[in-house]
Amino acid sequence: MTTNAAGVTVVITYQAQPGRGEKARDELASLIATVVSLEPDCHGIRLLQDSADPDRILLIEEWTSQEAFTGPHMQTPHLQAFMQRGPEFLAGPPELTFWSEFVAVP
Repeated sequence: MTTNAAGVTVVITYQAQPGRGEKARDELASLIATVVSLEPDCHGIRLLQDSADPDRILLIEEWTSQEAFTGPHMQTPHLQAFMQRGPEFLAGPPELTFWSEFVAVP
């Protein structure tokens, strides 16, 4: 097997403050719409809610590279504004992990 150098999947887990899951999802949905429309290095974002804990939220993001995510994306005004608002509805910083797809090579 070999890694696919074509991109990276970013998995982000958020914990909203108790009872603030709806506010967190609304804020994230708005942010996602902006990211997808303005950032060409983003190839899509899925927003999921934990079925057992509505205050736990998962994003699965597809990016051209980890560097595109950790560099230019993190400096955008819309993400900076979201991070400033986050303490109003999030219990703390998110957990981020980076994943590369493995493909079988015959």
